[in-house]
Amino acid sequence: MTPEKRRLAPDDAAANGYILDSGPLNRLAHARWTLVVAAIGLLWLHLQDQIQLLHVALVMGAVVLATMILPRRPKVTRLKVRAEARRLTMMPDIHMRKLAAALPDPCFILDRRGIVRFTNQAGSTIFGNVKEGDPLSFRIRQPDMLAALDHVLDGGQMQKVEYSLKDHSERLYEAWVTPIHLSGDQPAGESPDFILMLLHDQTEQKNIERMRADFVANASHELRTPLASVIGFIETLQGPASGDKVATERFLGIMLDQAERMSRLISDLLSLSRIEMKAHVQPDTRVDLSKIVRHVADALTPLSKEYDVAITPCDCSVSRWVSGDRDELVQVFENLVSNALKYGQSGKRVEILCDLLDDPADGKSYYSVKIRDFGPGIPAEHLPRLTERFYRIDVASSREQKGTGLGLAIVKHILTRHRGKLLIESKAGEGATFDVRLPVTEIDTL
Repeated sequence: MTPEKRRLAPDDAAANGYILDSGPLNRLAHARWTLVVAAIGLLWLHLQDQIQLLHVALVMGAVVLATMILPRRPKVTRLKVRAEARRLTMMPDIHMRKLAAALPDPCFILDRRGIVRFTNQAGSTIFGNVKEGDPLSFRIRQPDMLAALDHVLDGGQMQKVEYSLKDHSERLYEAWVTPIHLSGDQPAGESPDFILMLLHDQTEQKNIERMRADFVANASHELRTPLASVIGFIETLQGPASGDKVATERFLGIMLDQAERMSRLISDLLSLSRIEMKAHVQPDTRVDLSKIVRHVADALTPLSKEYDVAITPCDCSVSRWVSGDRDELVQVFENLVSNALKYGQSGKRVEILCDLLDDPADGKSYYSVKIRDFGPGIPAEHLPRLTERFYRIDVASSREQKGTGLGLAIVKHILTRHRGKLLIESKAGEGATFDVRLPVTEIDTL
């Protein structure tokens, strides 16, 4: 039904500037006066003996009476038409604003001039303080983005552009520039009514792809090097050194070291893969963190004597209950304490500190276990990348200590599964501190 044919209540009509007919009650009042006039006319005709005219008057009176009593279509005035036109004009703006607000990614809706008409909260901050009414081209500096926008403004089809934004760190976006036609398909080359620009953050996905490629390359390299060494010594023993007992003994020792290196690497790869497979499943078994720390300190006592480094554990007589997998948490602390023994050997001591604290970031209570060494420390530029797979500060030193480059990556993934955190603090020449934080779990009291 068209807006002109829609019937409105008198209050609605007044509020929208509409003028309607006077209604059934007023029509009856008009009919009463009409009947009075008709009665006077009939009486005059009767007195004049005009019978034929009397019949005509009766028919005309019936028609007038029916016209006044029967409902009529309301009158449509210019004021009503203008109000309806304003409402129809505002409808696209309302829908566009709702569309922009509903999208989670940064988005901009532009008019035919490239002026920002609508944006959401994410879009208003991505290029700085972008306000409605600003030309978006003033905030974009990448030529590909400007070219895609101009193409769509000139009546072209949807465009997809890779966009990089450098602030404190580089972020990668996939930008979609799409024409919006309010009246259906538009002829080719005609400018659209609006242009939607949507930016989807691809930074995390790109980083994952890069890490996967690096992982495959590094794993292949780590396996290829000892494998080539073993093959070379086998060929030597089969050839020139086949009868040399001294060379055979030395080569077999080297081959054993390389085989053990490959075995450690494969073991760490399998461990990392197993942890990643159940990363989304949080452990629900409650374990005593103090007993785990005590067990690790006792288990690594022979290694500490070998490196001539003293281990000072925290007070393990107090129970500290957390939800976790015991074997995985043992693996976490064994990795961190053994690293402190190997790479902080010059400090001659390793401290294990335990504390209960509230994290202001999320307001939760955590048990904090800090493993601190007093060795040469770690330069600041290496700290952000320490938990990456196969990342080493010093490759030669790591291999000398029989490291695979996966230890801290395993620690990070285990703590992520436990909803925990790993904080690293270090200054060159002042040692390093690895802070493991696990959420507190209250055990039922009997």
